[in-house]
Amino acid sequence: MPALYGTSDMVHSEKYHKKCNSIVFIGNYLPRKCGIATFTTDILRAVSKEVGKDKCAAVAMNDIPEGYLYPPEVRFEINQDELSDYKLAAEFLNMNQIDIVCLQHEYGIFGGPAGSHILQLLKNLRMPVVTTLHTVQKNLSSQQAKVLRELIDLSDRLVVMAEKAREFLIDIHSAPKEKIIFIPHGIPDTPFIDPNYYKDQFGVEGKKVIFTFGLLSPNKGIEYMIQALPAIIEKHPDVAYIILGATHPSIIKTQGEEYRLMLQQMTGKLGLQKHVIFQNRFVTLEKLCEYLGTADLYVTPYIGEEQIVSGTLSYALGAGKATISTPYWYAQEMLADGRGCLVPFKHPQAMAKEVIRLLDNNIERNNIRKRAYQYCRSFIWKEVARHYLQVFSEIKKERSLQPRIFLRTPQNPSLELPEINLNHLYSLTDDTGILQHAVYSLPNRSHGYCTDDNARALIVAAAAKHYLVPFEETLSSLSKRYLSFLHYAFNEENGRFRNFMTYDRKWMENEGSEDSHGRAIWGLGTAVSCFDDPGMLSIAVILFHKALKVIEGFHAPRALAFALIGIHAYLARFPGDSKVKRHRQVIALKLFNAFQANWADDWPWLEDVLTYANGKLAHALILSGQWMYHQEMLEKGLAALEWLTELQLGEGYFVPIGNKNWFIRGETRARFDQQPLEAHSMIEACVEAFNVTRDKKWIEKA
Repeated sequence: MPALYGTSDMVHSEKYHKKCNSIVFIGNYLPRKCGIATFTTDILRAVSKEVGKDKCAAVAMNDIPEGYLYPPEVRFEINQDELSDYKLAAEFLNMNQIDIVCLQHEYGIFGGPAGSHILQLLKNLRMPVVTTLHTVQKNLSSQQAKVLRELIDLSDRLVVMAEKAREFLIDIHSAPKEKIIFIPHGIPDTPFIDPNYYKDQFGVEGKKVIFTFGLLSPNKGIEYMIQALPAIIEKHPDVAYIILGATHPSIIKTQGEEYRLMLQQMTGKLGLQKHVIFQNRFVTLEKLCEYLGTADLYVTPYIGEEQIVSGTLSYALGAGKATISTPYWYAQEMLADGRGCLVPFKHPQAMAKEVIRLLDNNIERNNIRKRAYQYCRSFIWKEVARHYLQVFSEIKKERSLQPRIFLRTPQNPSLELPEINLNHLYSLTDDTGILQHAVYSLPNRSHGYCTDDNARALIVAAAAKHYLVPFEETLSSLSKRYLSFLHYAFNEENGRFRNFMTYDRKWMENEGSEDSHGRAIWGLGTAVSCFDDPGMLSIAVILFHKALKVIEGFHAPRALAFALIGIHAYLARFPGDSKVKRHRQVIALKLFNAFQANWADDWPWLEDVLTYANGKLAHALILSGQWMYHQEMLEKGLAALEWLTELQLGEGYFVPIGNKNWFIRGETRARFDQQPLEAHSMIEACVEAFNVTRDKKWIEKA
């Protein structure tokens, strides 16, 4: 893995000082706890030492609204999910006449589909961009592939930290060879010391220390190293295994400390409490180097090959540690030519055998240490910073000779959704409620109003208030109008909602369709789950209960499904309401039985025709099966949704069933008069499928 720029080719830092007056690094930043934050902080500070502290700054990504207590070099913060923040960041960098932007790219740290929000920032920048790719995969989702293609186009250089990453970019993702630069992952400049030097500081004096560090997550495979310990201890009873690192913040959010607790329980069951030391800490670089200093062996037992770079492995080799690893991509490169040992994935016996062999053989272990240490001398941050600076000066010169122009046209649509704009909602809404139709953007008063649409508008206004804080007061006002419409639409004499109202406020019937009634229940349930105004909440609850009285007599499948969605929203606020649960039981089983009666392997559906809002039927079964603990109902809902997604995404993009003739079993499906509500119903169903299964394929489908 030869470095593109050897140290002998380095130009003195004075040259960069003159050429690059301002450099901004974009990525996560310490004290946020993650590998990207550590890397961004380290590269910025290393470059600062070469060109001057006042010439480097950071734009930091925030995954929490309040952000972090950043050091002074962080000049701008982006809320990762706010698209407008990315545009503002570009404007900020352009106004400050930054020379170079160096982006640290990892799909998961940016908002939008596959992190596509970052493209909005890059498209609006006037200066050259160098992108460091921390994840380069062989297989990408369609959204990830789109993002990568745009990222390649928008970047003047792509920095990779492994030769395999270069291969993937060229052979699989069609990146121009001339754009790709190999620069190794930086490491601290540590001396080559005897492991016994630091052992007394950590209570492992006189022991043979095996060490693993990094943010904990299930893909680290530490359980396999723990399973290897009994065989190792039988031969070397003085072994201590130190596991250093806090649990990854993203894992904490979704799984808590489940993985760490599993490791600790395994340690107890195997009777290894005296040999395994858990250090649940995110330590400073200085303290990390001291921990590394204690290690006789370093292990990385990752469970899969798709790891294109590992900062922890680089640090260990750079500290001169004899390393044993599973053969993930980065380890294969770094441990080649006798710089370490590889063992199969998920193989405790092979791990134990290799550890015992190296602990038995001091000479070979020390030879491996020396080869690793010498190989990594060009990886120290000072040299890596100079590599980056040479790239920066080159592209700055290129850009001055060939200015780059970006044309944003309809032929090159952006992946990002636009900022939510409520203007059309305001236009369609008057003192009565929301009008049914518009002629282009102009409200069409001739069609008047309907309960269906005011229920939909109530869902939007009530739910959006949680996410669109600047519009909170306006959305509260709109919610009152829509709720008031539903209140007026309810016919106390028959317990049903009227649906159609003329523009002069005259009802056209005493009883609307079952679908409109079900949708009103959906809207009211959503309002109950979202409202914090006591008066509005009270009205929504009362009306919700009145509307439920007739629902058990309904037969329209979509009306039942809409009502079930509303019932689950209501139960999210009042989970102990037994009466509402009983209604849910009756109508969920009615819907489920309809599926059972018509189900076939080639047509897993409740009717012989697919019409509209099909996703809502699967969504209702998934919700009900989950919360009623009805496994067969849940499985039917997931299977129906799987069929719907295959049917409508089979051409590589979303093709919903058209209104014109629908899709009758055995006939040709309609492709015209498709409605936007089909996208909404499928997205919500897929999101709920993910919530239940945690299978990421559902998020990709959504």
